[in-house]
Amino acid sequence: MNASAHHAPDPAGYRQELRAYRCGFLFAALLTAVPFALEGSGRFTRSALLWVIAGLGLTQIFVHVRYFLHVDLSPERREPLALLAFSAALLVLMVAGMLWILYNMYVRMM
Repeated sequence: MNASAHHAPDPAGYRQELRAYRCGFLFAALLTAVPFALEGSGRFTRSALLWVIAGLGLTQIFVHVRYFLHVDLSPERREPLALLAFSAALLVLMVAGMLWILYNMYVRMM
């Protein structure tokens, strides 16, 4: 192993990445704790609480993608973003098809 192949650790980059992980962890923990606190308070109707939880869940998905998977809108990270969008499209297509088939079976049986 020669000297050019061995890279010294970058303390500034390491600290920046560690800071991003800490920030992501705090956001994720907060977005997990808030729905529990809202449900425990009993101040919201069931439908309002479900909408709030769904919104916070979607927000948490974006936090995980940004802070832990490091996918953003920068030009050098377009490939993982395209892969994620394609996976989401496939997932939506499969769930929609399953619901369509199940509903069709329900209608035929009734």
